[in-house]
Amino acid sequence: MTSLDRRPPIEILGRRLLARGEAWADGARWRGWAWELLWFGLKQGWACLFGGLMLGLILATWLWWPDGAAMSRYDFLVVGAVLIQAGMLAFRLESREEAAVIFLFHVAGTVMELFKTAHGSWVYPEDSVLRIGAVPLFSGFMYAAVGSYIARVQRIFHIRVTDYPPFGVTALLATVVYVNFFSHHWLPDIRLALFVATAVVFGRGRFWFTADRRRRSMPLLVGYFLVALFIWLAENLGTLGRAWAYPGQEAGWEMVSLSKLGSWFLLMIISVVLVSIVRRPEAEPPSPATPSGP
Repeated sequence: MTSLDRRPPIEILGRRLLARGEAWADGARWRGWAWELLWFGLKQGWACLFGGLMLGLILATWLWWPDGAAMSRYDFLVVGAVLIQAGMLAFRLESREEAAVIFLFHVAGTVMELFKTAHGSWVYPEDSVLRIGAVPLFSGFMYAAVGSYIARVQRIFHIRVTDYPPFGVTALLATVVYVNFFSHHWLPDIRLALFVATAVVFGRGRFWFTADRRRRSMPLLVGYFLVALFIWLAENLGTLGRAWAYPGQEAGWEMVSLSKLGSWFLLMIISVVLVSIVRRPEAEPPSPATPSGP
């Protein structure tokens, strides 16, 4: 019996399907692009598993939470978030190192939530027991979902970087960005200056990744913007599900302001630096022969 024969049947089937898919993709240029795009989407979905499950819980409870339930919807979301986190660790979908990143996000996010809700930036319209002041505890897990994605996507796509700025420079920029989220309530908002500083600091950098069988690269700034865009889209679904509400959404749902997209872009800088505290970006080895297309 060969070593292949001793593998689980599901793995044997998976490898056969993969081989057939790759053979199909190699038959034409457009097939190669389609196959790679498919894998890119599947891997992205797998990387944001934490956030996807949280968003699914938010929408499901919004649609079907029973009136007069013994537990409030928000408290159920707290329990659900804890179970998701525990399950991901138990099934080794996240490492302890990645869980440490998530904890940092949870703390930083909860502090921001307490401040922002106190200043009326957004509200949580439903009652709950598991909360700190006006902030239900599930809110911190939404920031943790961002940290989970960033940590997992690096492993799943084998991400490496070139021309990445020094840690001290990125840490200083992230600190100023974080402080500005608070200080702009009393002092001038320096967001435009922070966008310029971000472009200067990260403008030369690129990250390299593997969706299928070839290494690809993308400017860091483009990658950060795309992630921020998808978080903004998820935020629209979250507010549709009444997990929280911005001013103007109290009477009925409306799309989240595009200005929040800029906020998420800046939050990406904080996110990347927090992840780099426990996992520094790895450099892409020089490879002059790296292909640029299928």
